[in-house]
Amino acid sequence: MDANTLLLRLAGPLQAWGNQESKFVVRRTAEAPTKSGVIGLLCAALGISRSETASEWLPKLRALRMGVRLDIPGVRWWDYHTVGAGMNMRIAESEGKTKPGALLTRREYLCDASFLVALQGEPKLIADLAAAVKNPKWTLFLGRKACPPSRPIIEDLPGAFPDLLTALCSVPWQKRLNNDQLPERIDCLLDWEPTPDQPIAPADALVWYDVPLTFDPPAHEPRFVIRRYFRFGENGDLRLAEKAAQLSTPPPPRPRADYRNSEYRHIRAARLDADKGLCVFCKSPATTVQHITYRHAGGNENIEELRSLCRLCHDAVTMIEYGLGMGLDRINPEDPQWREPIIRKRKEIINFRSLETRRRRLAAEEVE
Repeated sequence: MDANTLLLRLAGPLQAWGNQESKFVVRRTAEAPTKSGVIGLLCAALGISRSETASEWLPKLRALRMGVRLDIPGVRWWDYHTVGAGMNMRIAESEGKTKPGALLTRREYLCDASFLVALQGEPKLIADLAAAVKNPKWTLFLGRKACPPSRPIIEDLPGAFPDLLTALCSVPWQKRLNNDQLPERIDCLLDWEPTPDQPIAPADALVWYDVPLTFDPPAHEPRFVIRRYFRFGENGDLRLAEKAAQLSTPPPPRPRADYRNSEYRHIRAARLDADKGLCVFCKSPATTVQHITYRHAGGNENIEELRSLCRLCHDAVTMIEYGLGMGLDRINPEDPQWREPIIRKRKEIINFRSLETRRRRLAAEEVE
């Protein structure tokens, strides 16, 4: 039997699948990939523009039967997006007036979600789609262009299955990390089609307006979607993958110097003496030294791996390093590329300390 089912893995940091609730200003996302969104992904893989889909490809893709397994539903998250800057858009004001400007819109996303999508159709079409997704003409994304996939979209070869539920059950469910808890069940959303035994949609069927008639202009028709689920265990239908999708290795320990080491204290004193007791950045009296690399920290440093700094410059450099998540190699305050960032951070620290001083004085006066 020829392969009649294409399996797609849609996983990424962000996904957004617009539905009938998505408006221009508020763009919501469905809980799972929509048929319109998946067909759009396939068209991008084939290199078919919006205007070309209606004539030949869209009827073929619309006829595909689709099922989605919600392996990791993800967390809903909102962001804002500006539209129309530089396009002479008119923004509404009070009393019916308008003004030029950018329109502020809200966008909803699914964070860290992972879905398994099964598409069933003619074997020839399935083979063509699998080849296109493996070598796409255009960049593939998960609903919006800001949502790239984090895993290969095709991880399993097309197969021959009698129905969508069997196809979705064939792929073991995979934890994200080894210590993740096993969910009680895994939900699936399946296309419902009338049969002689069941000509009317069941009462629990959902209506999704996501079957594209045209992409330019956008027009969609409804379809019935039914929810089913898998369970794990001896009596369950779904198998558990042996390995997690990501390695849960702990982050490497941050390098630290042993400031009590006598050899370090000797090198520290030598550095301060070499710099005449002055901060190498602002020439104020130096009170400490800064590691520009931690590769030999703990007493094995040489004098060139340290720089004398005043307390303010040391705090500014350290805050920048922690903000950037720097590893063994750190900031050299004598490097010209760091001059402006250090100056800005010094000003931030001074302003913050001034505000804190004023707050403490006001608090003391209130107590008196």
